[in-house]
Amino acid sequence: QVQLVESGGGLVQAGGSLRLSCAASGRTYSTYVIRWFRQAPGMEREFVAGISRSGSRGTDYADSVKGRFGISRDNAKNTVYLQMNNLKPTDTAVYYCAAALPGTAWSVVTSWGQGTQVTVSE
Repeated sequence: QVQLVESGGGLVQAGGSLRLSCAASGRTYSTYVIRWFRQAPGMEREFVAGISRSGSRGTDYADSVKGRFGISRDNAKNTVYLQMNNLKPTDTAVYYCAAALPGTAWSVVTSWGQGTQVTVSE
């Protein structure tokens, strides 16, 4: 099973940018698709973005972040990135990366990271 550790969260003003990283350990990392989720206080966890095993077969985004966020992966470094631009206060949440088997529904996850806090001020 793959272990995931997120980093890169922090406090940023509206309109700013952050890049989150999701570092994976485990020899089976490249067999998983990687997804980012977020959970705001009092809200359910929601899907943000996902990327295929190789990265070349495609990415997927929630409508709320399309055109602002970009997901990428570097399999040589066992790391997935979430570039977040033009951040809004509504993006404030704990962000989690997750590993999943290809072809599974977005909510079906094998492993979760511990999360990283992103706070966007006015």
